[in-house]
Amino acid sequence: MPHLPPTHRANTTITQQQHFLSSQLDDPDTPQDAQTVSPLQVVPAPPAPKHAKHDDDDSDDKKKHHRRRRDPTQTPTFYPTFEPTHFPSIAPTTTTPAPTHPERIYNLVFSDEFNTPHRRFSDGSDPRWTALEKNDYTNDAQHYYSADNAFTDTEGNLVIKSESTDTEILGFNDVKHKNERITKHFKSAMLQSWNKFCFTGGIMEAEMALPGRHDVGGLWPAFWLLGNLARHTYVGSSEHVWPWSSSVCTDKSRTAQLVSACDRVEHYGLHTGVGRGAPEIDVFEVQAGSIKANKGAFLKMPVGQPFMSSSYQVAPGRIPRPGEGWWPAPGQWYNNLTGGMNTSMNIIFYGTYNHFRDDTNPAEQDYWSDAISYNRQLNESHFGKFHKYRVEWEVPEEASKKNNYTKSYGYIRWFLDGETVLEVKGEGLNASGTGAEISSEPMYMLLNTAISSQWGFPEKCPSNCPCKTYNCRGGYGETCGFSEGFCDMINKPVEYKINYVRVYQDKNDPKQKVGCSTPERPTRKFIEAHKEKYMQKGDLQPLKPIQNGGGECSVAAPMNATLPQSCGGTTRGKCDVSRNPPTCSCLSNWTGPYCLSQAAHDDVIWDPVETLADLGFRGPNLKGPMGVMLAAFILFAVTVAPIVLNNKKKRRKGYSRVPDYEHLVGA
Repeated sequence: MPHLPPTHRANTTITQQQHFLSSQLDDPDTPQDAQTVSPLQVVPAPPAPKHAKHDDDDSDDKKKHHRRRRDPTQTPTFYPTFEPTHFPSIAPTTTTPAPTHPERIYNLVFSDEFNTPHRRFSDGSDPRWTALEKNDYTNDAQHYYSADNAFTDTEGNLVIKSESTDTEILGFNDVKHKNERITKHFKSAMLQSWNKFCFTGGIMEAEMALPGRHDVGGLWPAFWLLGNLARHTYVGSSEHVWPWSSSVCTDKSRTAQLVSACDRVEHYGLHTGVGRGAPEIDVFEVQAGSIKANKGAFLKMPVGQPFMSSSYQVAPGRIPRPGEGWWPAPGQWYNNLTGGMNTSMNIIFYGTYNHFRDDTNPAEQDYWSDAISYNRQLNESHFGKFHKYRVEWEVPEEASKKNNYTKSYGYIRWFLDGETVLEVKGEGLNASGTGAEISSEPMYMLLNTAISSQWGFPEKCPSNCPCKTYNCRGGYGETCGFSEGFCDMINKPVEYKINYVRVYQDKNDPKQKVGCSTPERPTRKFIEAHKEKYMQKGDLQPLKPIQNGGGECSVAAPMNATLPQSCGGTTRGKCDVSRNPPTCSCLSNWTGPYCLSQAAHDDVIWDPVETLADLGFRGPNLKGPMGVMLAAFILFAVTVAPIVLNNKKKRRKGYSRVPDYEHLVGA
């Protein structure tokens, strides 16, 4: 990442909290009233109303009981009564106010308002985001992720465009482990902040307008977080890593978790006795469609399509576990879950059984992961109109002197337009006995729209339809497997729009940090040692360096226009005509090939790359006579020595020295 202001190391004497909260990752366009936020109150859904009974419906015994019902008790009288009352009175009570706590304030540590138009996000173009240029082999994906399908428009939005267009791919299939040539019939985009911006604990909020139509299934827009040790769609990086969040040594974690609490040897800077992984927090995964609540696949649920699914995906999973489509029996699922209005536990998907083809002992290496998930009913207004989506994440903390030896288990809370969707408390995970816990991993952000036959497509393949190839421009055999109206919808590109993304943290909470490799959960050395798992074939590094200028420009472009050809205008860059062809040169605080991205960096590098000095090596003292002698030696080495060696080489090859001019004249 380009670092314009000087970057501080984590081991400096400056207080770390002062630094990460002045992060150079916040967008100057963020409004002043959005610089701080406070947590929202969790408001659970009211209990379901009970059926009102009438005397007509009651048995004779119940009617008798109703007739014997006492009248309400009387309140106490101000003066003593001269005769006893017929009914007991209620003693007066005084209400003790609940204890109040100071409001917790969270400060802005990251924001992207997307106000600069024509931004692109291909690898090396932006300091905050990377748009994939890659086939997606996961989840029966029907799309290819193209960096060209992610850009900022002229209305201040990030746009992820999904369209029906072909892409020929010759590449390595991460799932089948072989090279293959295939055609994907849809293009879309995924943005990741992997290994650029990560955070541990805090509040994340975004304002978004969902793509497509509310009543047509087939698109899979998502906004989510993933632990930095796994890079999504790079399947090798996720095996035995996703979605582990456990620091308990068990027989299962010893064999199924790549980095487990059972490890007693420190490798790659990872701490011994600390289990590691890449848990997943889904702010939402949205499924459109026309199947209503208590119908079809949602027969036993009060929420149907369209819905957003908010979930915490974590391993290890529970055994025994509920069957899909059935409500959990007592003891089968997690406690301490609170759903909000218009929500329902997602009983259609409880998690995943994870098996990998290279494992030699499936009984020990396979594992369940759980999806602790609630669905929230959406409506037509959420598609094409902007709404606010938020997640609040509190990191667990071990008991210690500084917290009065009180262990806290953390929580995750989801909100839509300020209304509660779901709260997952860490106490519920702890009580399950699996060893799973609320994430303490540095996590990165993802924004994408997928197109998958697993999501929003017809539950059963229509008769006489092969459901093997999905192509809106094909014949019946390639179009019959879509939801009704899908091809009509996507033949004109559909857009998922994001107005802003903001992240906040509590400056008084040392557990909350910005950074992808933190002291508590380092990732840098592990990723560097296994970088082939985070790259495509032909890549030199997982991420390219951020390009600072260098994009081709035109002197004919309007100088003040925010265009790539004008290098973002006079306040961002200039077109250097001294180069052939002319290219952009960025001004301070702007970067990218066309100077359209705000420069950004973490103010604290928790895990800096070591230098020789960090490893204890000290060079010679160059002051005094020692310095003079060393300088003379270097001068000799670079001037005289090459001449002497070259003459010796020529003599060995039969060359003779040409006599000097005076000798020839004398002869």
